[in-house]
Amino acid sequence: MISKHLTRLLSAGILALAFCSCSISYKFNGANIDYSTTSSISIEDFPNNAAMVYAPLSANLSEAIRDLYQRQTRLKIERQGGDLELSGEIIGYEISAMGVSADNYSTETRLTIRVQVHFVNNIRPDESFDKTYQAVQTFDSSQMLSDVQDQLCTTMINEIAESIYNDTVAKW
Repeated sequence: MISKHLTRLLSAGILALAFCSCSISYKFNGANIDYSTTSSISIEDFPNNAAMVYAPLSANLSEAIRDLYQRQTRLKIERQGGDLELSGEIIGYEISAMGVSADNYSTETRLTIRVQVHFVNNIRPDESFDKTYQAVQTFDSSQMLSDVQDQLCTTMINEIAESIYNDTVAKW
């Protein structure tokens, strides 16, 4: 009786230990690239052609995109002529009033960045596309845009860069 109980207890302990020591982890930053056929990507600068201009936006966006591909792929980054080609322009940088209080003043302000992207896959031309990406952040209207602009733009640039990355090489 004791040995049967001890055997069950020992079996349960081994099972519990096995489940605790096993784990499955997924990393959602990997690219879906066949490196035997695709070895480079050219990423042009993204000029700011928006009506309202924030001076560092173009350079920050271009570098964020290059940095993402550099960190998460083995692709050689080139200025032009890559197996994959990425180009585009900033077409929108806008602020707009959002919620209105009882005294008809805006309570929130929305900052929007829109980027037109042209992607060419010279290895698999059917995967090429033109697409507009947009990121939006809101901030309290009592704050000046100049006080929150750097932080908001960094967040939105990263969001846009990750969306471009996902659509071009991650495919998920």
